[in-house]
Amino acid sequence: MKKLLVLVLGLICAATLSLNAADAKPGKKQLTPEQKTLRKEMMQKYDTNGDKKLDADEIAKISTEDKDKYEKAGIMPKAPKKKKN
Repeated sequence: MKKLLVLVLGLICAATLSLNAADAKPGKKQLTPEQKTLRKEMMQKYDTNGDKKLDADEIAKISTEDKDKYEKAGIMPKAPKKKKN
């Protein structure tokens, strides 16, 4: 009887974990190797403060050629929203 109870509880836990994993970050897509390379290049070139994120000022400094290249690759960053004070 204890084995059956442990088995049922184990199956319930496994089902719960798999459902939670399916719900986690549904909008996040995986980058291709080419996109990862371009993103790394962009960070090296435009991340002037070294925080591994592009803020609005850094995004504004991206050249037109680079913007076109990154938009074609589908990795152009969006400018972060400014906080209201």
